Amino acid sequence: MEKSQVQISCRNLWKVFGPKGASLVGSPDATLPPAELQEKTGCVVAIRDVSFEVARGEVFVVMGLSGSGKSTLIRSLTRLVDVDAGEIEICQRDVRKADKNQLRDIRRHNVSMVFQQFALFPHRRVVDNVAFGLEIQGVKKADRYRKVDELLQIVGLSGFGNSFPSELSGGMQQRVGLARALAVDPEVLLFDEAFSALDPLIRREMQDQVIHLQEQLHKTVVFVSHDLDEALKLGDRIAIMRNGAFVQVGTPEEVVGSPKDAYVSAFTRDVSRSKVLTARWAMQAPKYGNLSSYEDRIVSPTTLLHGVLPIVLASELPVGVVDADGRLLGELDRRSVLAAIDDSPSDAEVDEDRLVSTAANWREEVAK
Repeated sequence: MEKSQVQISCRNLWKVFGPKGASLVGSPDATLPPAELQEKTGCVVAIRDVSFEVARGEVFVVMGLSGSGKSTLIRSLTRLVDVDAGEIEICQRDVRKADKNQLRDIRRHNVSMVFQQFALFPHRRVVDNVAFGLEIQGVKKADRYRKVDELLQIVGLSGFGNSFPSELSGGMQQRVGLARALAVDPEVLLFDEAFSALDPLIRREMQDQVIHLQEQLHKTVVFVSHDLDEALKLGDRIAIMRNGAFVQVGTPEEVVGSPKDAYVSAFTRDVSRSKVLTARWAMQAPKYGNLSSYEDRIVSPTTLLHGVLPIVLASELPVGVVDADGRLLGELDRRSVLAAIDDSPSDAEVDEDRLVSTAANWREEVAK
């Protein structure tokens, strides 16, 4: 990744909670299983030698079970938690070396954070909650209210500026929190399990809101979640975290289609692969050299396999995969598509009976 495109860069981050925890960084004891390490030293490794980069405009999702270290990691990016070792750069600014004034400036201008708990000021109206960051920056009242009106329209709260937080639903309060984070026009947005306390329907609405905003604003986003469906929906890339370390980092297709180990496989076991994997993932080298050989059996490389299945199940003939410029990239047939969406272990032999079963399961799913 070119340096000019990197908005967040973290290298070899460590955070150890406990007596003299910093002395464990990089030591043999740090590799002990969590229970054994705590019994021996009284310490817990929350972040274990984590390195990653996030590109400008990318949504990078960090997910894992409770206690995996994901919230500690995202809070360390702005030094709400100070790490014991490693380097953190945001917008080409060295966060760890920043003094008090520089860190305040980073938090006010470069980065905004949306928390699980809405953290709104109960005595302030919605308009003043959203305008708080602009007020701190010294923006004139008329200018900040004008900005707030624009943001309330964007997040679907137009007309609620004079309400107090207690008069709003949980989903509406989180929209206020989102508008407040956007008010200072940060380059980077951090979401710490921001939607996990919301009802499922409201949670999906907020996810859709983030996708819509991202299409408009193209912010750089780090999003922490324990929900794989949420991660797959939002993330350009996903990092799966366990015991303070990254187990696998990749696109949704890579994580679902090629889980690195049994832990990631367990995470992705219940995912409908046909609704994540695309034609590009399953395609093979084309047998024919021209598009006319595929007639009307043509799909784009980004077509989900769920959309390809009806075509390959209706005909024995292969389907061409063609990009926006009309170039033939590859082809798909029934076997390649069914093998890609088969949820058996990747090293298992793909036999005909399993493929028939996979096709039957898909037809049942569509019929529901």
